[in-house]
Amino acid sequence: MMRTWLFRRPADPLRALCGLTACAGLVVLAACSSPPSRFYTLGSDAAATPTVSAARAPLLIEVPPVDVPSQVAKTSFVVQTGPNQVDVLEQTRWASLPGDEIRRALSVDLTQRLNTIDVFGTPYPDGVPVYRVSVNVQRFESWPGSHALIDAVWSVRAVRTQAVLTCRSVISEPVAGGYDALVDGHRRAVQDISAQIAAGIGALAAAPQPRTVKPAKGASSAAAASVRAATVPCPASVTGGMADASTGH
Repeated sequence: MMRTWLFRRPADPLRALCGLTACAGLVVLAACSSPPSRFYTLGSDAAATPTVSAARAPLLIEVPPVDVPSQVAKTSFVVQTGPNQVDVLEQTRWASLPGDEIRRALSVDLTQRLNTIDVFGTPYPDGVPVYRVSVNVQRFESWPGSHALIDAVWSVRAVRTQAVLTCRSVISEPVAGGYDALVDGHRRAVQDISAQIAAGIGALAAAPQPRTVKPAKGASSAAAASVRAATVPCPASVTGGMADASTGH
């Protein structure tokens, strides 16, 4: 019986290399065909922040980090498609996390409105009133072609006293189609909240501040009595949103 032996020819290295190159080219083409990411910011297009020194400013502000709901605390856009449904858009993104975008936009807008500077995280001189602005966003909703909504509880506290103003702002801005219009709606909402906060700072600064009264000689209580500041109401909305809640001292 004759046996036929079959010998497999070694693969051509050049042919294998060409195959790998072709595959790599297909991967590159697939990557090139993917739509590019677009990045947005809530930064204001207003004039530059005024140059004023901390010592010469009539008052100073502190704007700490802003809290936002965990479901929107990502750079990808989270848009509402229904009352209980959202879409996460990986190719449409914020330049930074929404909380950072809101904090930065509020800081810039407030410093312009009040002709001051934000001294958060930096030393500041004694003798200048400092007002700490805390913001907790309850809802940050993006409805393409409908509206942009920000529901935030915010407070202004005079750092060297116990005077504090706590309010709530619910701002809904109508928007046209497209993500540019949606971002612009959120920008207007932040500016409206900033206007309310600025009004609250002004009202708190103008109100009588708490002072300490020394007890009369021989009084039974050695503790000092505190005189409370006048109640300051929450400011009304500037562009039709809602500002409500309570004040405390």
